[in-house]
Amino acid sequence: MELSEDRGVEYRVPALQRGLQVLEMFTPQERVLGMNDIAERLEVSVSAIYRIVVTLTEMGYLKKVSKNTFELGAKVISQGFTYLASRDLVDIAMPYLNQLRDRTSLSCHLGIREQTDLIYIYRAFAAQRLSVNVPIGTRLPCHCTAMGRILLSSLSEAELASLYQHVRLDGYAEPAPKTLPELLRLAEEDLQRGRVLHRSDYSTAIAAGIRDYRGQIVAAINLSGPDAVMNHAEAHEHLYHQLIDTAELISLELGYHAA
Repeated sequence: MELSEDRGVEYRVPALQRGLQVLEMFTPQERVLGMNDIAERLEVSVSAIYRIVVTLTEMGYLKKVSKNTFELGAKVISQGFTYLASRDLVDIAMPYLNQLRDRTSLSCHLGIREQTDLIYIYRAFAAQRLSVNVPIGTRLPCHCTAMGRILLSSLSEAELASLYQHVRLDGYAEPAPKTLPELLRLAEEDLQRGRVLHRSDYSTAIAAGIRDYRGQIVAAINLSGPDAVMNHAEAHEHLYHQLIDTAELISLELGYHAA
């Protein structure tokens, strides 16, 4: 059915429009807004947007920080808004990953977690014959990849157990964990190391986490290449330091400051 401009106005849902406008107000520069701020920008009274803000909060799209003060909630990242929420992250990370690729001549990728999946949202492709090239939009199980394991390591034991309570792990090839206790142990070790080295099918990837202003791991980056290039400890250490330096620079752009 073709929607004409006149019909578009006729079928518009004002409450939905206002709800989306509320979400659009939050930016990396303005992470927290009060109810009065929101009402003023929409040029309406607080009572006119009260039910919208309460609904967005109950659904997890907003999070109450203090009385009448809000920030974006977890669902903006994890449910449905994954791609939209990741755009600022891609824009910030892109030049750093391109520079890392140029320095190392290895492919770099950026990924985020959605439930138990790792989603690739950017790649800096190294133009050489043996490059690792994972297309943007690819989904892989988190526990089978270096970036995915970094993202899982940020979860508490209870969160990780709840996430995987109904997931079969025994059908994946080595070195993926086969049981939930093994996954929990691996996640704790990955968190302590702050990096993950993962080998599969003649290639190797090293991953590190990206933290936001709250100190939470919200994304991961990797360096990946053929085993012929990355098969000894000295290479791993050199590449890891390059990777971690890049991760720290991106995290700083997101507002993270290490204690």
